[in-house]
Amino acid sequence: MKELEINTVPTAAGEFRRWAAQFAGALERRDAEGLAAQFASDGHWKDLLSFTWEHRTFSGRESIQAAFAATLEYAQPSNFRVAPTRTPPRFQRRSGKDVLEGYCDFDTRFGGGTAFVRLLLTAAEPREPRLWLLLTTLQALKGYEERIAERRPSGNEFAMNESGVSWREQRESRRAFADRDPEVVVVGAGQAGLTIAARLGQLGVDTLVVERHTRVGDNWRERYESLTLHNEIMANHLPYLPFPETWPLWLSKDQVANWLESYAEHLELNVWTGTTLAHASYDAADRVWRAILRGADAGERQITCRHLIIATGASGALPHVPKLPGIDDFMGTVIHSREFRNGADYAGKRVIVVGTGNSGHDIAQDLVVKGAKKVWLLQRGPTCVVSLTPTAAMIYKIYGEGNPTEDVDLINAASPYPVLEDSYRFITRRGAEQDSQLLEGLNKAGFKTYFGSDGTGFQMMFMRGEGGYYIDVGCSKLIADGTIEIIQAEDTQSWSKRGLTMKDGSVIECDAAILATGFKNMQETVRAILGSEIADKIGPVWGFDEHFQMRNMWRRTAQPGLWLTGGALLDSRLYSHFLAIEIRAELVGMLPGRADLPLAQAKI
Repeated sequence: MKELEINTVPTAAGEFRRWAAQFAGALERRDAEGLAAQFASDGHWKDLLSFTWEHRTFSGRESIQAAFAATLEYAQPSNFRVAPTRTPPRFQRRSGKDVLEGYCDFDTRFGGGTAFVRLLLTAAEPREPRLWLLLTTLQALKGYEERIAERRPSGNEFAMNESGVSWREQRESRRAFADRDPEVVVVGAGQAGLTIAARLGQLGVDTLVVERHTRVGDNWRERYESLTLHNEIMANHLPYLPFPETWPLWLSKDQVANWLESYAEHLELNVWTGTTLAHASYDAADRVWRAILRGADAGERQITCRHLIIATGASGALPHVPKLPGIDDFMGTVIHSREFRNGADYAGKRVIVVGTGNSGHDIAQDLVVKGAKKVWLLQRGPTCVVSLTPTAAMIYKIYGEGNPTEDVDLINAASPYPVLEDSYRFITRRGAEQDSQLLEGLNKAGFKTYFGSDGTGFQMMFMRGEGGYYIDVGCSKLIADGTIEIIQAEDTQSWSKRGLTMKDGSVIECDAAILATGFKNMQETVRAILGSEIADKIGPVWGFDEHFQMRNMWRRTAQPGLWLTGGALLDSRLYSHFLAIEIRAELVGMLPGRADLPLAQAKI
């Protein structure tokens, strides 16, 4: 009897296979109603290109059914099966729910796809789990698969000396573009620019990256000396070339800079440093960009390319410099945080740091550590403060579970906006409990804290492009013990020659003001590079659009041939995959026009 009971206990693999077969049958029958019926009433389906050629989310059975009805005949999905090379199915507890999660592969008429599946397990229906989350993604374009692993180049032309041209000679020729124009030009050789160039390169797209700095990685090297990443290394690997296992959990900015430089070489990316995009205009008749590239030494080069990608910052590159009352009268030094390098330059000086986000805190701490005489933080609004560990680490904890980064990326991408809100509220509430002493010390010192406008915390603030958060790496203690004093903007009147005049008439005398006031929206970067007509045409960048996708990021914009990429290393790695597929598809005529998209046809 005991043996029978043991054998009837459901296994994750068995239950997942049973569900996958059921779902596959409904797909083969093109049964939109049957597919939607497999979702929980609060279920969500998110698609990245595979069914819709868009980034879209559908919530609730009615919406999901309508989306399947519009796309099944169009995409022609088939061969839906448990993915043999992904993380095996497993029972988990996610966001307070018992779930069964796993991966499936499938085919469409466009190529190969992968789905991440999260099934709800309930006592009421233990043998009939309902879909809570379904993510479907296009992983490979038919006929244009990535040239990796078993598809890697043979190198025979060099090994057998067939052409008389060495690898070095060919590499230099490819990078010079003396005999051709690139198909794609990427502006910016930070993590976003390099990852999309690497992805495009593996799809056979001829890509040129232009970078205004002298060396790849200088956009990190030239930031303040104490800068480190505030999430662990496992979340930050780059595609095709992960960081060494010997490296520390928390990476310094110079480690990242040097890695980007070596990454460009190892991935054979065509990068022109010391080069800017001087001008570009779009020829709608020929569907090409006509651009002028300007090099520090090589003069100007006129080129024509099909696609232009702006990759000039995480979410913006132009400093936001507010007009502070009286600041022009101040006799001391005034710089934006982008220009700050080392607190040692201010040893023995009195400094007011304006702004209480990550940069403001990091700079204030560096000033103290490097011997500034006195440091103040001027707070203009409440700040979301969390500890580095354990609170901030909870956001990226899933990357430390030991599963392949590519699999975890799909879990990360699967969460629709409502689930993100709920998850981040839960994490924020837990973090507030864990950080209670930290927050109490800050409040007693006159520092105002909060958890975002709706209690979803720092990560949602980042995704919405709000700023105003700090992941504590030591500055909070300096504030709590009074080493760094807090000035509330509401108590100030104006700047004067000697410093900052308060409403009570007193003056805080200082030698320098450092404006850690953030950066303008990436739309303004587009405006600076391509002009107001195109910038206004595409609209604001970053934050959520009406479909709760990132506005204008990693997908088509309103300007044909113009694409934007950015975000953290994690974002660049994850979404560069889909951006590269979409561009490759357009180049070979597989990407449908906007009006021909299945959801546009169905008016969804």
